[in-house]
Amino acid sequence: MLDTIALLLTGATAAYLLWRFWGRYSKEKALYDIYYMMGFAVLLVSGLLLIFLGLGILKSPYVLTVATLIPLGISMGLMEQYLRKYKKLFKWFALLGFLAIAVSAIGGMALVKKISVPLFHGIAGLVIFLLPFFVSGKKAAKGFWWVGVGGVLIGLGGIALAFLSAGSQLLFFSAEFVMLILTPLLLLMTIAFTFGFVKDIKK
Repeated sequence: MLDTIALLLTGATAAYLLWRFWGRYSKEKALYDIYYMMGFAVLLVSGLLLIFLGLGILKSPYVLTVATLIPLGISMGLMEQYLRKYKKLFKWFALLGFLAIAVSAIGGMALVKKISVPLFHGIAGLVIFLLPFFVSGKKAAKGFWWVGVGGVLIGLGGIALAFLSAGSQLLFFSAEFVMLILTPLLLLMTIAFTFGFVKDIKK
């Protein structure tokens, strides 16, 4: 029941963010809002799937592949909005990462999966974590650093799941512990993202 409540709140918060991003996109037609919407749309759908099908679907290679679009979408949006000089390079990195994860997960290529999932999730997570702190109050609104807090949470959850899906354990992130903290972690992450992104949309 608690997992369901947390996932419903996560979905509602993600839907609210999608509405806010769409509102800004309809006025400014900025590509970075498309990337943000992609990431949070996948988060919304993933939450609904977890509600109806249970946490067991996390073992599916297709779910792992699609869920990769959450950190990649958000990180591409940040690069497009605040580090335009490197946006093309990062887009190629994101495409390569998505293809590597998709092929290795669906094709059962264990070694490639063990390398690609933590690598690409980790780098995307670092972008989401660090970049908002550097631009908050400068290029972005004050309080945009909340997106970085969300980046810490998505990084912890994503890397822990990545190691588990690869058949190993990260520090104390056992399978039981990850499943215990996953839904509240998703909720806290989405709330942190909402605080940061809404402040930026309002500026």
